[in-house]
This record gives sequence, structure tokens and C-alpha cells, in this order.
Amino acid sequence: MTSSARIPITSSELGNLWMTYQEKTMIMRFLEYFLEHADNEETKNLLQQYYERAGKSVEVVTSIFKEEGAVIPNGFTDEDVNKGVPKLFNFMYDLMYLHMMAKIDTNLYALYSTMSYRQDIRQFYKRLTAEAQETYDQTTQSLLEAGVLSRPPYVSMPKEVKYVNDKKYMTGINWFSNERSLNTIEISLIHHAIETNLTGMQLMIGFAQVANNQQVREHFIKGMELSKKVETSLGEFLRQDFIEPPATYAGKATDSTVAPFSDKIMLYITSLLTTFGLGSNALGGAFSLRTDLPSKMILLSKDILDFAKQGGKLMLKNGWMEEPPMIENRNDLTKR
Repeated sequence: MTSSARIPITSSELGNLWMTYQEKTMIMRFLEYFLEHADNEETKNLLQQYYERAGKSVEVVTSIFKEEGAVIPNGFTDEDVNKGVPKLFNFMYDLMYLHMMAKIDTNLYALYSTMSYRQDIRQFYKRLTAEAQETYDQTTQSLLEAGVLSRPPYVSMPKEVKYVNDKKYMTGINWFSNERSLNTIEISLIHHAIETNLTGMQLMIGFAQVANNQQVREHFIKGMELSKKVETSLGEFLRQDFIEPPATYAGKATDSTVAPFSDKIMLYITSLLTTFGLGSNALGGAFSLRTDLPSKMILLSKDILDFAKQGGKLMLKNGWMEEPPMIENRNDLTKR
């Protein structure tokens, strides 16, 4: 892929490419570690495929930046992964991690494609979106066959078209009256949020065990508690309708206390997952017509936002937050 010298990249394209560089170099460091401890050949092939694709994406972004005269970001390097250390996560967590990242990448790159105007960059994000979707399909199938993923509940098929004619449809659970059950849209959003949160929870547990900086370790402990709160709070909506929330026997953190990653990269992916969690909560609240579910998601979003701010402060304090490209400061430029 080549960059057209006649059409410079826009500010949004520059920002998205910069973010892509950060995320892809982060994923590469995690995959290097997981490849070292891969349990079976099928998993190793999937990890290797995504690793090679991430490397090619980094090369594309680097090429565009060079042609545009932009500095190449630092991103994440070999200094952010420690090879030869004990395994931090057990059976099939590497595949669960890739499954989670494929979810995020599918949404992220689809969004970036709609914010791109130059043809080569549109095509770049179109390819990244397709690759993420393919990886999601492959990891989902493998995890289902291994019995690691819990499918959402089955329901009786509708026999007729209905319209809402009762104002109580938009109310929540009232213990003194018989309010409506969750609809399938609400169930799907809750299930998705809990499923992703389960993978993130184990990540927080592992990070809390191995972080070197005491304040960073305490931050990950808060992340553990927040993940537990999200699972418990949203799971209760399912339990009220006699549905068990999703769970898995695989992908638990081991008892290792040796860090396979730098505190910097662990904080970065925590920030990324927190941002994704905020987006999922906003989506869940927007598509629910029950007043109690959006209210709960708003409360959880406040906790998630506070957690994200704390992580950002820690990154700033330790000099780990790489600054995105900025627009020109005309006030400074016009001073003499």
C-alpha cells in the first residue's frame, strides 16, 4: 500500500493511524508472550497469524508516516515484554484474550474506516476490519468446541407480531408487582458485557499479582473489584428471570508473581478495555427500554470512568503516556 503525495492525510486519519500503531504494537508484545506458552498447535497458528498481520499493519502505518514526514511513535517495544518467565494465565486464556481483542478491533477499525477519506487508508481499515472479524469467527468456534464459551440462553420463538401498548413496558423490576421480563435485545447486551468482563477480570487478577509499582498494583486490585461488581450487578438482571449468567472454567490466572509485561503496557491495555467497557455500557443503556437497566449501567459507567481517570493519572505520573499528534497552537506561534 502506498500513500498519495498529492493528498495529505487529515487530522482524523493521523490520529486514528497513531492509535492503530499504539494498539498493534501492544498486541504484538502480548502475542509474543502467549506464543511462548501456547498449549496446542491450532492456538499457536491463530496467534501467529494475528501476530504477523499486526506486524504488517505496523509497517503500513510506519510507511505512511514516513511519506508524510511524521515522526514514528514509540508505541510498545521488546522492553515491554519479559520472555522466559512463568506462565501467568492457564488453559486457553491466550485464545480468550485473542477473542476479546478481535471484538474490540472489529468495532474500532469499522469506526476508523468511517472516519477515513483517503482511498488507501479506507482500504487499510477495511482490511483490518475483515481480519478482526475472521479472527473473531475462528476464536469463537474454537472456544465453543472446547466448551469454554457460554452461549446466551435460548427462548421460545415468537408466533405473532406484537406492539407495545402498556406503559409498564418501560419500567423495571418491582418486587410488589409483576413487571415484564427482559427482552432478547437486553439479554444479548447483558450477556456480551459479562462475557467480555470475565476475560478482563482474569487480566486484572494476573496484573495485580505481578505489577512492580505499588500504586499500579493497587490500581489493578481496584480493577479486580470493579470487574466483580460489573458481573454481579448485571448478572442479577439475568437471575431475576431465572437465567444463569455466562461463566467459564478456563483462562484463570496462575499463582505466578513474576511480571511478563511492563507496568506501562499493562496500564495501557487496562485503559483500552476500560474505554471499551464504557462504550458497551452506553450501548446497553441506549437500547434498553427498561428504566432499571440503563440506570444501573449509568452507575457502573461512573465507576468505570473514575477507574479510567485513575489509570490515566498513573500513566502521567510515571511518564508512560505518549502524547497523540496535536493541532498547531496558533497563540504560541503568533507570539514574538
